[in-house]
Amino acid sequence: MRDVSEGYIDVPGGRVWYRDVGGGDATPLLCLHGGPGSTHYNLEPLEALAADRRVIFYDQLGCGRSDRPGNPALWVIDRFVEELAQVRAALGLDRLHLFGSSWGGILALQYVLDRKPELRSLILCGSPASMPRWAADCEELLRQQPAGAVRLIRDHEARGFTACPEYQAAILGFYREHFCRLDPWPDCLERSFAETGYDVYATMNGPSEFTVTGNLRHWDVTDRLGEITVPTLLIGGRYDECRPEHMADMSRRIPHSRHAIIEDASHLCFAERPAEFFGEVNSFLAAAEAARHEQAVG
Repeated sequence: MRDVSEGYIDVPGGRVWYRDVGGGDATPLLCLHGGPGSTHYNLEPLEALAADRRVIFYDQLGCGRSDRPGNPALWVIDRFVEELAQVRAALGLDRLHLFGSSWGGILALQYVLDRKPELRSLILCGSPASMPRWAADCEELLRQQPAGAVRLIRDHEARGFTACPEYQAAILGFYREHFCRLDPWPDCLERSFAETGYDVYATMNGPSEFTVTGNLRHWDVTDRLGEITVPTLLIGGRYDECRPEHMADMSRRIPHSRHAIIEDASHLCFAERPAEFFGEVNSFLAAAEAARHEQAVG
């Protein structure tokens, strides 16, 4: 039985709920979920990494079990960076591997570039460095969907009817190909959709994965990736909406990084192909800790 602790942490705008799983001497792993406005439920498969280390999750403000203040002024990336810093301090995570999935990787990148924190490593899973590039790539993927679905999607977006059931049904084909290819979708994903903070998602992203109209639409740190000095793993699925070519370009720009593609998988590659995913991640974490040990004794 793994040790588990849960609780709340005060952050700007309210309280966030966290879950701390596992133990051991290995460096803890803090996991940042996607969205914005999604929940930690999507990341539950990562508890498999808790055999010899703490694995920590939290629901960012506005979703899941955390407070939902309903104040749009809070839904900006700088506040989420400060939230991350306060969660780390409250949990005493002096030694840390940082994992970000999708938007969680965007948050991790902004944190690393702005705060220059002490980290053992950084893992970016299906996370872009440029939202304009993400949007252009997703537009190209969307054009590969049936023409009737694309016309319906664009018509509804033009008229502002993205909450309509017809729109939600039309976007499902894209999600099943590029977000999660499992059939049926796993319980953790269903629960995450049920507890997503859709006001956060709409404010920062927009109505869908491929239509970015929120305040992140111009976010781009591509030219700053060379500032990252910690060992970095970029990992994603072959059919990921964050396309492999985007992540390969990021890897070329980040020193001490490597890029891994999980075949026959998409955005939720850790749920779709867990054996392949955890093989890559455990190998990377072991190498990062070995390098740190050699540095310390050398």
